[in-house]
Amino acid sequence: MPKDTSIKSVLIIGSGPIIIGQACEFDYSGSQASRSLREEGIEVTLINSNPATIMTDSVTADNIYLKPLTKASIIEILKKHEIDAVLPTMGGQTALNLAIDCDKAGIWEIFNVKIIGVDINAIETTEDREKFRLKMKELDVNVCKGETATSFLQGKEIAQEIGFPLVIRPSFTLGGTGGSFVNTAEEFEDKLSHGLHTSPIHEVLVEQSILGWKEYELELLRDNLGNVIIICSIENFDPMGVHTGDSITVAPAMTLPDTVYQHMRDLAIKMMNGIGQFAGGCNVQFAVNPEDDSIVGIEINPRVSRSSALASKATGYPIAKIAAKLAIGYNLDELKNQITKTTSAYFEPALDYVIVKIPRWNFDKFPGSDRHLGLQMKSVGEVMGIGRNFQEALQKACQSLEIRRNGLGADGKELTDQEEILYSLEHPSWNRLFHIYDALKLGISFKTIQKLTRIDKWFLNQIEDLIKTEEEIEKYTLDTIPDELLKTAKEKGYADRQLGHLLKCLESEVFNKRQELGIKRVYKLVDTCAAEFAAETPYYYSTFDTENESITTDKKKVVVLGSGPNRIGQGIEFDYCCVHGVLAAKECGYETIMINCNPKSVDTVSG
Repeated sequence: MPKDTSIKSVLIIGSGPIIIGQACEFDYSGSQASRSLREEGIEVTLINSNPATIMTDSVTADNIYLKPLTKASIIEILKKHEIDAVLPTMGGQTALNLAIDCDKAGIWEIFNVKIIGVDINAIETTEDREKFRLKMKELDVNVCKGETATSFLQGKEIAQEIGFPLVIRPSFTLGGTGGSFVNTAEEFEDKLSHGLHTSPIHEVLVEQSILGWKEYELELLRDNLGNVIIICSIENFDPMGVHTGDSITVAPAMTLPDTVYQHMRDLAIKMMNGIGQFAGGCNVQFAVNPEDDSIVGIEINPRVSRSSALASKATGYPIAKIAAKLAIGYNLDELKNQITKTTSAYFEPALDYVIVKIPRWNFDKFPGSDRHLGLQMKSVGEVMGIGRNFQEALQKACQSLEIRRNGLGADGKELTDQEEILYSLEHPSWNRLFHIYDALKLGISFKTIQKLTRIDKWFLNQIEDLIKTEEEIEKYTLDTIPDELLKTAKEKGYADRQLGHLLKCLESEVFNKRQELGIKRVYKLVDTCAAEFAAETPYYYSTFDTENESITTDKKKVVVLGSGPNRIGQGIEFDYCCVHGVLAAKECGYETIMINCNPKSVDTVSG
């Protein structure tokens, strides 16, 4: 059906201040949703308390309120404007929680405002651990054995019934706050007490531990007719035990057999349909037992999320933009693919490249802080590498982190303390990825590394293959290295500086050599459909191939350099600056070229 003509004015709720677990991805989704709704002639009113966002800029919405995200602020806005609907799914957990508070206070009903993009029951079902568990059982979706506790005594009784190891998951918290793994009865009491106090409703889920299982996410969109599409499959390089926001993630999923994927796909659709019939986006997380491929449902977010922003950039499919259109009544087959401009939005993207996301931490800013990774998210930003294969994407992501590493290795910074490496493999921190490389280089057995990390063998094999490539390269000098080996190294993501280190020569000499041989960087389109249809939106990644898909023009050009991954002291405000830099250059008639590696930024939005 066409859009709901009764909706003439929409309120979008932002996500407030940047915090760990909720950052510029919601500025991205909020600004995209606003742009999408205004295209339809709808008046957009936006509330957010963060002054550094693009969503609070005059170019984004018709009415902007830089106010605290409270019920009082919402009432003030509703008294001033005739708001027909509220869209709370673009502002993360903060917006959803505020929407629930307003609903319980009867505010939406008093002002005759309908909630679009989600429904309150869906939010409560997914955020309340007990309701989620019971709903999944009703849908015949496997979940971990567990029960919710609202008191200390109740929690202890559940633990005695299930047995250790356990996981404690507080209800209605963000980024895994208050969650913990418990291996022994001695540590259980402190962690149970902490979890109960962290939950705003004093409730925790006490459940069996699936530490070491493989973790996956699916991004879904559903329209008013019930049509559901899977935008992207995402696989966590790190197994269960590390919060997904702190995990290295890969898209599309690399080690998922098609039979298991199809089952997972069916479960995800069943789960989304089971929690409510709203039109919009949804993120579903699963764990898979590597021993028998059995699947359990972990979590479902009935909103755009961190992963939605990553999936949008990974596929080129503008999830937030389309979700906003669906929320006002459109169906998928009525909307155009924003990349091809000719095909329908009712399709599932196909990728002919690999995406690797690596988080970035700022532990050095806080001496004495606990650097171990677990259920509570600790990263402050992330980078995205795109390549024709996993190895290239992984190396490019490592090079983008700005931590003085030239790639995964081959830069003279390898750790050689075997005891320290073994500890790091078993107790993950920010540098475990690099220590896997170091362990393989030192000759620590593949079996030991896999046992300690529980990382899928395919990923470990890919890193082991890089080390074999390096060993082959080190047999030569720049003058004697075979042309094909140099080309292979570039295709596997090696920077000239890494090759200079291996060949004991200057980076510039490697560059000059490969230029002479015609081993040059080309640019490929992120086009959502693996080049089956022509792409109209220029969104590129570099690689070493034969065909260059970046069409040059005679127009004068301006390059805007982004600020890379968010970190303490450098965050969303530079995304704001870059966007306005691009807009200003466009207004002056220049062709603009934006360069950045942050998948959550607005400045990397195509179009």
